[in-house]
Amino acid sequence: MRRRDFLGVVGGGVVLPMAFGRLIAAEELVTTMDVAAKKRLADAALNIAKGAGASYCDVRVGRYLRQSVLTREKTVQNVVNAESLGVGVRVIVDGAWGFAATNDMTPDGVAAAARSAAAIARANARQQTEPVRLAPAPAQGEVTWATPIRTNAMAVPIKEKVDLLLSVNAAAQAAGADFAQSTLFLVNEQKYFASTDGTYVDQDVHRIWAPFTVTAIDRQSGKFRTRDGLSSPMGMGYEFLDSKPQDKFTAPNGVITYGASYDMIEDAVAAAKQAREKLAAPSVQAGKYDLVLDPTHTFLTIHESVGHPLELDRVLGYEANYAGTSFATIDKRDAGLMYGSKLVNFVADRTEPNSLGAIGWDDEGVRAKRWDLVKDGKLVDYQTIRDQAHIVGKNESDGCSYAASWSDVQFQRMPNVSLMPGTAPLSVADMVSQVENGVYMFGRGSYSIDQQRYNAQFGGQLFYEIKNGKITRMLEDVAYQMRTPEFWGACSAICDKRDWRMGGSFFDGKGQPSQVSAVSHGSATARFDGVNVINTARSLG
Repeated sequence: MRRRDFLGVVGGGVVLPMAFGRLIAAEELVTTMDVAAKKRLADAALNIAKGAGASYCDVRVGRYLRQSVLTREKTVQNVVNAESLGVGVRVIVDGAWGFAATNDMTPDGVAAAARSAAAIARANARQQTEPVRLAPAPAQGEVTWATPIRTNAMAVPIKEKVDLLLSVNAAAQAAGADFAQSTLFLVNEQKYFASTDGTYVDQDVHRIWAPFTVTAIDRQSGKFRTRDGLSSPMGMGYEFLDSKPQDKFTAPNGVITYGASYDMIEDAVAAAKQAREKLAAPSVQAGKYDLVLDPTHTFLTIHESVGHPLELDRVLGYEANYAGTSFATIDKRDAGLMYGSKLVNFVADRTEPNSLGAIGWDDEGVRAKRWDLVKDGKLVDYQTIRDQAHIVGKNESDGCSYAASWSDVQFQRMPNVSLMPGTAPLSVADMVSQVENGVYMFGRGSYSIDQQRYNAQFGGQLFYEIKNGKITRMLEDVAYQMRTPEFWGACSAICDKRDWRMGGSFFDGKGQPSQVSAVSHGSATARFDGVNVINTARSLG
């Protein structure tokens, strides 16, 4: 493949930022940098920064690899292999931050970046009203961490990936879909972090996502319906795409969803049949319903109404891009805000196996951990990085620092945030049997949320009516409205850990200039009583 410089790759409506990047041959995706060479570059930058007056410095040597394969019906639309390689240097001089980055991978190049970062910090200090205060981060020495993959997806031949996606499309069309498009996204972050605290961390992070969309058309009326895949992106290798998954879940009405393994063809066949069934499904009657929400749906509600509003920078008003700040301010936490019912427990976790947010150390050299955000329904904590921790009375960072690439300055990003399963034995079938008038929802749909993440609206992929404890028929045009504490306060039941699984966001945007990260959200099927459901259909006259 011809190499060329580029700024971004656009495919399927997704932008993959690759500053100072290049397109590369697929074979180069499996090469790695020598650790000793990375340490030499990092030490060169650390030494120059200290000599330039820095009281603190960290260096990130990064190689970011991305592959995407896009198909539609019998056609391969695009295959992209991309690499971004460089060094970011961040310093504190006179109590202020400074940052500079370079793709000159030589000691002289990183030394120049360190001098620039120090000069920027010194200029910033003239406007600084309060010096940066860093929470302690104990020296780790030289340590490593890697996503525990069995098969490096980057090493799997392109032909095998293309054959899988075209087989998915063909299976969907044979099962009744008129159109089918499928995609494979792969990410490998080879990140080396070093700081004046005495920490040297070498990490190898892998992520995978295999989304698809099938469309069924009623050619007489021109009406069409779609169904997206019900898989989740994962922090795994190619073993995720197991044709005989061991980790799958069958709902009482036969809908199959998946955990840490995925039969993409099986899901595509079901999607085609369900998309065609949706063409004849009656439209929901607006009103109050008890909702039974599958984890393939709940993850996005958690992401938008819990994950983002408990980011401390949003709480403090430091961050307002991408749907604003947060209603969950520190005074509300101190007053004992009930974020949900006493059944509701939200945990932040950077260590969950197979999750998108799993790491060993964050981009400030802070070790990954797990902590409570909401305990027995009560708001108890937020997500912090080193220069925020003291604001909420903490003496350590939560390890939530992340940068999308070496050329981006790291800032506070969401960890995995999950709803804990119920402690009492409860199956989905038992939960459904207790619902008199409800709607059972699967999958991610359209959504909107206000600037403080207090009011929101969520749709989905599949909807089923529940009457007197029985799932009766498919419905269409369903979305529910919510106010965050009221909605989570209406949580009346959560299935036990046998039903717990993760969803996630592969391209979560934040900041300006924008950066993307990936994060998982786990839950079991949950029930919410008396939620306002609206009909999203509209007449075109």
